[in-house]
Amino acid sequence: MGNDGKVGAKRKDDRIIIHFDYDCFYASVFEAENPALKSLPLAVQQKQIIVTCNYEARRRGLHKLQLIKEARKVCPDAIIVLGEDLTRFRNASKALYSFLRAPIWSGKVERLGFDEVFMDVTDMVAYNVELLNRNDLPHSFFQLSRDDPILGFSYDATSIAGYPYPSKNTESLSSPPSHSALQFNSAEDWLRIGLMLGSHLAQYLRHQLDEQLGYTSAVGISTSKLLAKLVGSVNKPKGQTTLMPPYLSAVDGPVSNVTTFIDAHDIGRIPGIGFKIAQKIRSHLLGRPGEFDAGLVYGGTKEKVFVGDVRKFPGLDQNRIEAILGGSGAPQGIGAQVWGLINGIDDSEVGKARSVPRQISIEDSYIRLDTMDEVRKELALLSRSLVKRMHMDLLTHDEDDGWDELEEAALREDQHETTQQSRKKWIAQPRTLRLTTRPRPPLNADGTRSRTFNRISRSSPMPSFILNLDANSDSIADKLVSEALIPLFRKLHPEKSGWNLSLVNVAAMSMAETAGDGKDGAGRDIGRMLKRQETVLKEWRVEDIDIPPTSEHDELEVSLENQKYVLHDRHAKGTEDLIEPSQESYVEDGEWENAVEALNPGSSCPACGAVMPEWAMAAHERFHAIGD
Repeated sequence: MGNDGKVGAKRKDDRIIIHFDYDCFYASVFEAENPALKSLPLAVQQKQIIVTCNYEARRRGLHKLQLIKEARKVCPDAIIVLGEDLTRFRNASKALYSFLRAPIWSGKVERLGFDEVFMDVTDMVAYNVELLNRNDLPHSFFQLSRDDPILGFSYDATSIAGYPYPSKNTESLSSPPSHSALQFNSAEDWLRIGLMLGSHLAQYLRHQLDEQLGYTSAVGISTSKLLAKLVGSVNKPKGQTTLMPPYLSAVDGPVSNVTTFIDAHDIGRIPGIGFKIAQKIRSHLLGRPGEFDAGLVYGGTKEKVFVGDVRKFPGLDQNRIEAILGGSGAPQGIGAQVWGLINGIDDSEVGKARSVPRQISIEDSYIRLDTMDEVRKELALLSRSLVKRMHMDLLTHDEDDGWDELEEAALREDQHETTQQSRKKWIAQPRTLRLTTRPRPPLNADGTRSRTFNRISRSSPMPSFILNLDANSDSIADKLVSEALIPLFRKLHPEKSGWNLSLVNVAAMSMAETAGDGKDGAGRDIGRMLKRQETVLKEWRVEDIDIPPTSEHDELEVSLENQKYVLHDRHAKGTEDLIEPSQESYVEDGEWENAVEALNPGSSCPACGAVMPEWAMAAHERFHAIGD
């Protein structure tokens, strides 16, 4: 446990967290599609701004958030590609995420945006620490499967893979400890060993990502999401960094590497501390508002205030930060949260993979948007993108067992072939529609405009027609604008004009997973279960042919206490109505709990010779008792 700070801040250092940040992601997606671009200066454009560029372009003077006009002057031969359609980036991000998620035992692999991934590998590291041969650490083997001892990779357990922090800028420890010097006694020893193994796993995954998919990344290894993300930025691009112990400051001993590391960061660079919070803290320390660089919307602060300055500022502790940041709308306990972050404390869990997103959000920014015609046009574009995203992320093919090739052929003959869209089903349905805007404040008396990132929002229930898979998606989007978004906009902005909007966002929220066989579904899909019954139980349909029919094609009707059973199979050995399974007979994947029993012919009735499973015999015997 750590104890940095003035108010007993405590940190847990019992996890191994890896953070991946893909290098120049948007540019890398284009390079993966066309590898010839890797050696050329490549930039990705959205609106009139460079949103990212590869390192060859950066070497020639291009940078993020640079105006296109300026970029062309700095590097006339730069290849500038449009990146406003996010589909290719979203698809690439999903593929990379699936690749990284596959080998992680815990399932705790969390995606942040398109280009970042956290993973908790504590269990994998702990397992492999136990496998270490302490007499031959340089020739260790990292096992990637508990069940397959040859699935994994060799590594040297006496050294860090990649860069350690603090380091002398080398790709390994300057003086790697020998196996005899490596200790397994204290908590710090175990932490050092765990981070060491974590670094080798990270390097293996990083190299596999590059070799198999062609994407490079910067990687950080530490004990929390906060520290792993920050330390991963130290050796960009294509590098990885491990934040090494000591993590605790000792009395009359070494200072915590966590404290030394995080103190050197500007307060605005700490994940979890947003622009407004950082600006309030910066203003408190400076005694005035911090100044910004001149520029479009994206100018940064001119005056840096480092975490160390905040932590050591006289009279500043979590209670004082609570007073500075508190007020109307501030989350309860914000002082303790921020104080924890600047002391390197982040106990937030790496989220397990979700089958559906929490929300789907589409937005765009504008130099000026201030007429209703313009608003309608932009809402239509955003709505069409939203509906398209919902279809991409929330629909899956309906593998209905009731559908077979004969039915499909029959539909073709009747010229009612089902479309691909209607053959799909929703895996989740959004309950809430939200509209968000960011109006610019009016000009000040001196002609300047105050800088703001404040957004305002209104929400309403999501209209049910959004889920209609038979209608054209563009017509659904247009209806969403006229019947839902325009009314929300008028509530946000009752005035007829003059809003001067710099951003509009449309979001589908409050996802409710639909019925399905998976554990995350809202109950099992009863309709599919009932359709599956006929197939699963078909071989157990037993029918009586005591009186042979006069023709093979005749149907024999048998009456039993006014109940009629239509018999089709003249080769059956007895009579039994369809055996109905209870819901408890199904497991999560919709199959029988005991597949062997379902396939076993079972026992034969001594009275009539009918063959059925053991569990059905008691009911069958009651049938004979009733007949007697």
